[in-house]
Amino acid sequence: MLGLLARKVGMTQVFDNAGNLMPVTVMRVDPNVVIATKTKEADGYSAVVVGMDEAKKNRVTKARAGQFPTDITPKKQLRELRDFEKEVKVGDSLGIEVFEGVSMSMFQAFPRAKVFRALLSATASAADAKPTDQSSTANPVQRGRAHTPRKLLRIKSYPDAWGAKRPQP
Repeated sequence: MLGLLARKVGMTQVFDNAGNLMPVTVMRVDPNVVIATKTKEADGYSAVVVGMDEAKKNRVTKARAGQFPTDITPKKQLRELRDFEKEVKVGDSLGIEVFEGVSMSMFQAFPRAKVFRALLSATASAADAKPTDQSSTANPVQRGRAHTPRKLLRIKSYPDAWGAKRPQP
């Protein structure tokens, strides 16, 4: 299976041959650098690890920097593409030319977490509309009493991370 990392630019519309209007997602494919290759002999499966978007040097931990060879700058996005059909080496730059000769493509999205939106919707309630105590509404994540009984009140739902879950094909 072939694959690349891309960034969504926006949406537009196009007409097909029958005259039907179809929504289309516009994607920007930046160069994907091969970080590592996994083989069946060494790892039990075959895969290619690709990265996109260079990360700032001061934001990369030593553990994360250890994943990259010395001649490759650390990347923000890393994905492992299993059963990659083309022969590639570490350090190769992949682009849209990977899909030459492919007649049909299936795309899969990885949504980002919508933590702040979940935080607002989970803390918005009728009780928050008319607060009696300003300290309880100052921090929307605050969900317990001040001192006693020193436990969380499970009366309403609390913020949770939405998204950031890989959809199953």
